[in-house]
Amino acid sequence: MKYFLWGMVAASSVYLPVWAQQTVSATRCDEMTAVVLEHAKVVEAAPAVEADLEALKVRDVASLPAFCRVRIVDTPSEDSEIHTEVWLPMTAWNGKLRAQGNGGFAGTIYYDAMGETIRQRYATVGTDTGHTGGKPEFALGHPEKVKDFGWRAVHDMTVEAKTLIEAFYGKPQQKAYFTSCSDGGREALMEAQRFPADYDGILAGAPAYNWTGLMVGAAENTKWMRADAANFLPAAKVPALGAAVNAACDAKDGVKDGIINDPRACHFDPAVIQCKAGDGERCLLPAQIETVRKIYRGPVDDAGKVVLKGLESGAEDGKEGWAQWISGDKPGSNMPFFGEGFYANFVYSKPEWSASEFDFDRDYKLALEKTAADLDAKDVDLAPFVARGNKLVMYHGWNDPAIPATMSIDYYEGVVKKVGEEKAEDAVRLYLVPGMQHCAFGPGATEFGQGMGQRSDAKHDIFTALEQWVEKGTAPDVLTAEKSEGKGAERKVVMTRPLCPYPQVAKYNGKGNSNKAESFTCVMK
Repeated sequence: MKYFLWGMVAASSVYLPVWAQQTVSATRCDEMTAVVLEHAKVVEAAPAVEADLEALKVRDVASLPAFCRVRIVDTPSEDSEIHTEVWLPMTAWNGKLRAQGNGGFAGTIYYDAMGETIRQRYATVGTDTGHTGGKPEFALGHPEKVKDFGWRAVHDMTVEAKTLIEAFYGKPQQKAYFTSCSDGGREALMEAQRFPADYDGILAGAPAYNWTGLMVGAAENTKWMRADAANFLPAAKVPALGAAVNAACDAKDGVKDGIINDPRACHFDPAVIQCKAGDGERCLLPAQIETVRKIYRGPVDDAGKVVLKGLESGAEDGKEGWAQWISGDKPGSNMPFFGEGFYANFVYSKPEWSASEFDFDRDYKLALEKTAADLDAKDVDLAPFVARGNKLVMYHGWNDPAIPATMSIDYYEGVVKKVGEEKAEDAVRLYLVPGMQHCAFGPGATEFGQGMGQRSDAKHDIFTALEQWVEKGTAPDVLTAEKSEGKGAERKVVMTRPLCPYPQVAKYNGKGNSNKAESFTCVMK
């Protein structure tokens, strides 16, 4: 077996703080099995093995620094079995903890993200939230596992990681950070709301904080598209819909470039591409037009009141557009995974439950009563989090086809109203990303450090900007996002755009290369 025992270069150590010069032995790593944790047990602790990491799909394992891999089983209830891993650099630890969140229904540890975090000399932690695999069946008849998934596992992993850090290094971490997107964004807000002492800085992308509302919308749309074959929007028609949206809205921001800077200015009517005669991939039938309108509007109750805003125009086409999240090759091939999976397993405990049974008023109320307390992270009272001097940075792609970007606006504005503008200005930021789909990808400049390719420049890396805000008091302002082609040494930046702190939006200056950030200015909407 090849262990990672990567020694420090003595000549470089003089430039490091004293605590960063520490090299921790393999023996100390082995001793982590004796650390006592509340309702949890360290089941294995040893220097990481290259072959094991390769099996976990961690990239470039040969270049990773030596680290202690600690595996934990957490049992906060009789029905819980939460698997967590804490990775601790054995040399040149930077003194910080950076935790990883999850996506979808969780069920796995994001080992590759942990590897990149270790590469940057953070201690890191991840959890499967109490079940294996990303399907919703784990919740069927297991209310304690729902709690683990909803909030308990992430808090527990945080406490466990901090305990192990102090035992391993003989001192606590200087700062702790949490970063994730989608369900991980929901986890991030749950941490800020319920456990404000857990993290000094939180980066929350496209947070699915209104989990109940999102699942209700998925169930309602699934029912509608199955009710009549004519309602279904085939994936083959999505490109034509996206092209029509761009034709109607792209130029409203002053430049025609395939990117809609602020979709709220676009009031697109899908009837403009109604089929004149017959059917075809470049037009929509009347029932399909109504489907598109329902998706834009969002779910409504029986009285016609919208309970969750729908998607903005612009999210239709692309690698992670409607064809993946909403439509498909045949009716009902995608959204049921969430809508039906949620109701069958979390709410009704009936594996055979179908969206055809969905009744909005009854089933929305039932979900709120049964699971919202454990899954929804809608509390805008971040006063305890803010009072500690903690910082929250949110981001959301305007082209997100899974979670409406307006959800993040609503949450941000709710926090500002609750804690006050002055306190919010000192603690919370929101960045809306033109042309970005769910957490990444899309036609816009969608690379700004939200993944794991961290740069040292806080103007280009949103996590570094968060760190500097927490550690130096330098609040983030306008960031620069990039769009690139190629990877590694072959990577070439082909577009840059400013990311403006909400409520500012990027406005084209009227001249200059629209692929250059300097051709735009952030202005108040």
